[in-house]
Amino acid sequence: MKNQLLNILPDEKNLPNALDLSVDEWKSWLCDRGLPAFSAKQVVQWIHQKGVLDPEKHSNLSKSVRETLYKEFSWEVPKINSHLISVDASEKFLLETHDGHLFEMVLMPYDNRVTLCISSQVGCRMGCTFCQTGKMGLKRNLTSGEILSQLHIARENLQDRRITNVVFMGMGEPLDNYDEVVKACRLMVDKNGWGLSMHRVTVSTSGVVPYIQKLGKELPVRLAISLHEADDNKRSQMMPVNRKYPLAELKKALLEYPAHKRYGITIEYVIIEGKNDSIEEAKKLVKYLSGLKVKVNLIPINHFPGIEMKPSTASGLRRFQKYLSDRSIPAPIRYSRGQDISGGCGQLAAKHESELAMDPRVLHKNRRRIDRSI
Repeated sequence: MKNQLLNILPDEKNLPNALDLSVDEWKSWLCDRGLPAFSAKQVVQWIHQKGVLDPEKHSNLSKSVRETLYKEFSWEVPKINSHLISVDASEKFLLETHDGHLFEMVLMPYDNRVTLCISSQVGCRMGCTFCQTGKMGLKRNLTSGEILSQLHIARENLQDRRITNVVFMGMGEPLDNYDEVVKACRLMVDKNGWGLSMHRVTVSTSGVVPYIQKLGKELPVRLAISLHEADDNKRSQMMPVNRKYPLAELKKALLEYPAHKRYGITIEYVIIEGKNDSIEEAKKLVKYLSGLKVKVNLIPINHFPGIEMKPSTASGLRRFQKYLSDRSIPAPIRYSRGQDISGGCGQLAAKHESELAMDPRVLHKNRRRIDRSI
């Protein structure tokens, strides 16, 4: 049998994917076959903790269980269509699902951590004006297994380092795919799965209020809010979601979010020259954030084809930042990594490598794939 990250049964596409099952679903599957439920823990450990996607190598399971796992499940993860490395060492992977859809993830190594920025959908239907992904529209949701497969692929490429942080800041609105995102998050924080603490898993949302409330009750991981405006009229023009869930409703949900009291909420603020970078806008933002324990990431807008908006000037950024900092709101300026490979905030659009206007310093790994012979 083939090992690790490629499809073991390439001709049996209708089989359920092993990565899609939760711990409880594994228990049910085992019990339905008269097998001990405790083996669910072992299967999950092999798949997610150890990263072994070949049931023949699940050595503490009986031979009959291993054979059944092999026959009844697909063990594939999305193929790597292309793999690009930025001058800042960030890596962008264009991944292809079994039914031919493309989506992206970005791996960002730092000195003291490794952050993986993952996607939850192919495209996005939120239509935010500053984001290229939104211009794609929504193609389909990713399953929990396709979400988790991004961690598997990243781990295989990291070799001697491990993923310390996961952020749902890639393609899609995570709370628009709530059930699959939460299902994936549960395995990320399960001690028999990926073993991440909840404050190292961040779900970013444009403000889908009912699901913020639901997430707070079910699995209060760290929360990041794509805010970008503290004026209802302006935010509704920039982010259509605000028409359904205006700022007052959003703030109420944030005040009630459990993690707000423990380690705070991150506010993402893409800062755009002449749009939302004035002191008047900063005043509105400070007023809106009153009572919330937050930090504000100021993110100069990233370029993508067809966009006319420009990032705030250096002096405008410093002025805006100082206004917040003087009022005890931490406001670091975050320049997106991987911009030369279209891997920055708002730039992800599942483009083939040939479509990218690439910086010549980038190290190309054209259509790099995991060796099928492993």
